[in-house]
Amino acid sequence: MARQELARFLRDRRAGLLPHEVGLTATGGVRRTPGLRREEMAELAHMSVDYYTRLEQARGPRPSPRILDGLARALRLTPAERSHLFRLAGADVPPARTAVRRVRPHVARMLDRLPLTAAVVTDAAYGVVAWNPLARALLGGDFERRPANLARRRFLGEGAAYTDSGAEEFGHIVVARLRRAADRYPDDPELTALLAELHAGSEEFRRIWRTRPVHAPGHRTKTFEHPEAGPLRLNCDVLLVPEDDQEVVLITGDPGSPTTRALRELAGQ
Repeated sequence: MARQELARFLRDRRAGLLPHEVGLTATGGVRRTPGLRREEMAELAHMSVDYYTRLEQARGPRPSPRILDGLARALRLTPAERSHLFRLAGADVPPARTAVRRVRPHVARMLDRLPLTAAVVTDAAYGVVAWNPLARALLGGDFERRPANLARRRFLGEGAAYTDSGAEEFGHIVVARLRRAADRYPDDPELTALLAELHAGSEEFRRIWRTRPVHAPGHRTKTFEHPEAGPLRLNCDVLLVPEDDQEVVLITGDPGSPTTRALRELAGQ
């Protein structure tokens, strides 16, 4: 029974993916069935087409954790779906090796529906994985020039540097989140490199790290000195994307306030 359930799960998830969503170019004309083809799925999961076909037909061998991890990445599974996949295969669920560094299309589309809200999506290591035009105007356009990371901006001065009344508190928030990420993704090479860089380059980071701060995301208000718009009183709220261990930061002004009028000008409205 478990083998049939695993096969059904693979078929259903494959049918829900389109080539452009996984970086593939659709070939071969009109598709008779929705989703990826088996050979495309096998390519993404780094296995033979024959082996993958046998898994979908419930006649393959019990897949190893390495095979299951390849399937989870190829199918773009959430952490909860990945755990479900391992359980269907009768395997222990290992911790995720790396943080999720892609943004889901529906989350990215949501940012564009918030014209008077500066919105940024960060991964578990504070890498910026998505933003909207107002966030670019408010926080600086260097997001587009290189992979931006808010921890590097805060502790190493990378990118645009503005006067921010919440900088000290944000430093503790950053360290608390990075400590959680280090516990969750001990084998993530990008996170390991980031932590080494921060420890080497910032005495402040080392000092805060030793205190083991604990912070939960929530509502905060701060004053922000923008080079064009001047002082802004900003509300910062965080929405969680728990399946990807990501956060959506929403930055707004109070209704009718000078800050909101300034944000409207930055947004070109």
